[in-house]
Amino acid sequence: MSQNLLEGYKMAGLELSNRVVMAPMTRCRADNTGNVPTDIMATYYGERATAGLIVTEGTFVSPRAVGYINVPGISTDAQTAGWEGVTKAVHENGGRIFAQLWHVGAMSHPDLLDGELPYAPSAINPQDRVFTQNGFAETVTPREMSLDEIAQTIADFEIAAANAVKAGFDGVELHAANGYLFHQFFAQSTNTRADRYGGSRANRMRFLLDVIERLSHILPEGRIGVRLNPAYHGHSGVVADAETIPFFEELVSKLDELGLAYIHLMEPIDPIEGLPVPQSGIARHFRRFFQGTIISATDHDRTSGNQLIEDGAADLIAYGRAFISNPDLVTRFRDDIALAEPNREFFYTGGPKGYIDYPTYEKAGCGGTVSPDTRVSDRYGETRARMKTASADAK
Repeated sequence: MSQNLLEGYKMAGLELSNRVVMAPMTRCRADNTGNVPTDIMATYYGERATAGLIVTEGTFVSPRAVGYINVPGISTDAQTAGWEGVTKAVHENGGRIFAQLWHVGAMSHPDLLDGELPYAPSAINPQDRVFTQNGFAETVTPREMSLDEIAQTIADFEIAAANAVKAGFDGVELHAANGYLFHQFFAQSTNTRADRYGGSRANRMRFLLDVIERLSHILPEGRIGVRLNPAYHGHSGVVADAETIPFFEELVSKLDELGLAYIHLMEPIDPIEGLPVPQSGIARHFRRFFQGTIISATDHDRTSGNQLIEDGAADLIAYGRAFISNPDLVTRFRDDIALAEPNREFFYTGGPKGYIDYPTYEKAGCGGTVSPDTRVSDRYGETRARMKTASADAK
């Protein structure tokens, strides 16, 4: 089998040792006052630095952006210093790492925001649940952002990007997928504004483009990536409709003009009956709208990743859960070694167990081969699976 995944790749002036990307995965290990990245986080990412590129777990750009417990931020000096330990560990092991910048918008709760209502494009309750310090909580009707609050949020992303540079990251990824703040601006079901940030397609993509423009003054050209999920539907208040795919086609075409490091596209997580999702797959469909680097994510195995690169539909392939339990995933792909299975019980529990105690193949002393049909999923649990696990742990 051709091993396209193991080829080196040049991305925006960065030399990547291979085309395997460690996908962003919420792990809830910043369980301390201030949500500061910890030493075990540096160990965790450093152990996985043989990936061509690591994209960190989502990291909150401000206290107003928070929507989950024990997730690291990147808005304070202490958080920035904590991330510096992470980037140092990755770079010392020869890796590259981007920080994923995150704002959840309406997918939060007053319990996480010192009693304040969440921000959102419009005052529309996503009718979902979030996990707080007190367990599950139903989402509430958020406060529609004023133009001043939008401007402040753009500034928050700018500050976070500057902190990412200070911390030593190679670049940043904007989390514009999965029903969070950027996605809430995109979707007609969550954005009913009548000003320059709502209504037309151009207006609904304006917030993201404004953030990218501001970040372009902080980061070198080609060091900003964007994660998108055009097929997202039925969660976080986002409803896909006949206009959704044409909207993303127009958005991706605009992003193609901006000299981004990449776009990071997620394939559908759930079947969407009766909705116009490209049958060829998201990456294949959007390749004709974006000539730069495409990362494809969601439910890839080694075979499908190699094939997508071979076909020219994607340049890099992101893997999630496989990296949780296989810090040496690239070596296992190269040597046709069986993959260890992750223990879901410890995905979000805090501490080192189920986090930095997975051995490499060599240390485990086990054998076996990978079947071409072995599914290596990156359906990381920042939605339903995460909540179920967190609920069980809280009881």
